[in-house]
Amino acid sequence: MKKIIKVEAVEKHFGNQVIIPPLSLDIKEGEFLTILGPSGCGKTTLLRMIAGFETPTKGNLLLDDEKINDLPPYKRHMNLVFQHYALFPHMNVEKNICFGMKMQKVSAAEQKERAEEAMRLTQLLEFRNRKPSKLSGGQQQRVAIARAIVNNPRVLLLDEPLGALDFKLRKDLQRELKNLQRNLGITFIYVTHDQEEAMSMSDRIVVMNKGHIEQVGTPKEIYNKPKTLFVATFIGENNIVKNGGNYVAVRPENVKVRSVEEPILKEYHLGHIEDIEFVGNMEKLYVREEKTAELLMAYQTAEEATQWSIGDNVYVGWEQEDEVTLN
Repeated sequence: MKKIIKVEAVEKHFGNQVIIPPLSLDIKEGEFLTILGPSGCGKTTLLRMIAGFETPTKGNLLLDDEKINDLPPYKRHMNLVFQHYALFPHMNVEKNICFGMKMQKVSAAEQKERAEEAMRLTQLLEFRNRKPSKLSGGQQQRVAIARAIVNNPRVLLLDEPLGALDFKLRKDLQRELKNLQRNLGITFIYVTHDQEEAMSMSDRIVVMNKGHIEQVGTPKEIYNKPKTLFVATFIGENNIVKNGGNYVAVRPENVKVRSVEEPILKEYHLGHIEDIEFVGNMEKLYVREEKTAELLMAYQTAEEATQWSIGDNVYVGWEQEDEVTLN
């Protein structure tokens, strides 16, 4: 897949504070790339530099191998969607979507044609004459997205666009955004702090922490093979265990729990159950290992978990191939 954007040793300083140390990243044409990390890790600053609203202190940004550091945002063929919709309250849906085209003096006929397609793609046709105050939060965000895609950008940048919505609406719009990206075939760069959102929507994920990139990979690679302690603890749940001079990560679903009455492998360790949590069709056991006093998590099916009670002595262990050694 062709690279559309290259971030080459880019840094961002605010006064004496280094927000982003030297950072490099290749972004592929037509992919859904998510930049994931906790608040304050630099992900929005990176997005704003790509968009042209912040200038790198050092390093280069390239679009199709052409340096764009000094190129204004409106010349980058990119549009940015924010968490807050920034719609014109006195205009209806269709006029909000057409506003940018009107400023660019696009003909009225072309405005109508392109707005029609954008509304179709974002399921807004029946709301075209409504003012923003008569729309739900999800519908308002759809208008902001339609306005961003109507100019046929090559890259759509989205800064936590679903953060203000409730859980069910957020899940619905996640699927809609992914389908929209597939239909348009353009590059989406999506910023979020929500791990589940990143895992469900992305072709690739960039995990950031304190201005650094910790790991880049597909959702499966990030989940199954975390490279660093931060990624292992930030993405999903992991048991972090000291093994010699290294730390290893073991997902709770890979931890086996056995009765002390069973013949057991030497790799298994004695512990006792401190707590049991109900989590839908599974139950999560917290087992305190006797020798190290480490608290381990293990998932059991509801049927398996019926045999256990808080305070039970058990053996816990896992297969070596389920360990991931961390940097």
